Amino acid sequence: MTRAILLVLDSFGIGATPDAGHFGDAGADTLGHIAAACARGECDLPQGPETGLSQGPEDGLSQGPEDGPGPGAVRQGPLALPNLGRLGLFHAHHASTGDWADGVAVPTEVVGAWGHARELSSGKDTPSGHWEIAGVPVRSHWGYFLDREQSFPSELLEALVREAGLPGVLGDCHASGTEIIARLGEAHVATGKPIVYTSADSVFQIAAHEEAFGLERLYAVCETARRLLEPWNIGRVIARPFSGSDAAGFTRTANRRDYSVEPPAPTVLQKLHDAGGEVIAIGKIADIYAHCGISRTVKASGHDALMDATLAALETAGDRSLVMTNFVDFDMVHGHRRDVAGYAAALEHFDARLPELLARLGDDDLLILTADHGCDPTWAGTDHTREHVPVLALGGGLFPGSLGARETFADIGQSLATFLGLPPMADGTAFLDHPATGGQ
Repeated sequence: MTRAILLVLDSFGIGATPDAGHFGDAGADTLGHIAAACARGECDLPQGPETGLSQGPEDGLSQGPEDGPGPGAVRQGPLALPNLGRLGLFHAHHASTGDWADGVAVPTEVVGAWGHARELSSGKDTPSGHWEIAGVPVRSHWGYFLDREQSFPSELLEALVREAGLPGVLGDCHASGTEIIARLGEAHVATGKPIVYTSADSVFQIAAHEEAFGLERLYAVCETARRLLEPWNIGRVIARPFSGSDAAGFTRTANRRDYSVEPPAPTVLQKLHDAGGEVIAIGKIADIYAHCGISRTVKASGHDALMDATLAALETAGDRSLVMTNFVDFDMVHGHRRDVAGYAAALEHFDARLPELLARLGDDDLLILTADHGCDPTWAGTDHTREHVPVLALGGGLFPGSLGARETFADIGQSLATFLGLPPMADGTAFLDHPATGGQ
């Protein structure tokens, strides 16, 4: 039974690309800088709601869920990722940067095929990275709202207010989502004006209170904005619902929804779907691909829920199926917020749950772990960083060892096409056609 599992560790870059200087990101290194901060003792923290750690007993490293240390667990000392390490993560990072990550335990045996990939797409955003992973690089340039204040054209906002029946809008600036909700949330609830903001990405975000404004109304406003933004070539409109009674207690809910434009060509997801295979999209995957080529959507929020949904999907996934999951909290909760310790804890928790997934893989399955861009939590600002991404693969006839430097994320999509018996993609070179060298 031929099944592929593709996990995207959102924003988990492993070193700056050769063109990173054009993006202001020369020297960025999400994995390397997190490891260095851990080695310096800067990421020691007790368990808390922002660490990504479970409140239950699932935190045991390389153990079953019943053997973890349970409540009161801490993350301390050097970054510990034994399972990702055995798949080749640290070797991939070394090949990308020329250096071993500080303080990590480099495994004596690597069981996975490993490499690092650079991005051909013109941006460092979520849709571009995901579409290229699926075999379709984005060579055109997105539109952006570059002004930090009064970011949006007046004619756009006037049309949105008029067509969505709004009393006005708040924000109209570059902002962090949590910061602007704390700053303007109470005014939003009092006036009924939604909060609109953007970032360095090609994005138009709308925040509104789930109860006071209404979740379905927020979605409707976003759909109107998606249509109005067509002349500006903006990649995504994002609904950012939140709840709470005051600025101190406002929190974003799990009902985020992304409204993306469609990929410029059929991705490997769409080709598989059209050929009669099954594509199971977990988390925000379906939204990122504008629901093109998706057989089944499974919504989940938080890394534990996303992993649980991935495991459950494997129980029902049949022949010629692709299970694809995006682990967004690395980016949304930790990367953009420049939360180095929380990012480290979330990585360790993800690593601790990997054995559950590995134990469910069949002999004919192919597992690939990668990322869509970087978001170095030690970097200036709050934006993504232009970095190589890891390509860690297990199964599919691959031998352990180096896959080398991949010239495009599209090598992943091409490899999936080869594995799933689909016609070749226009971009990328399948690494299944070039088995790992076994080099360390």
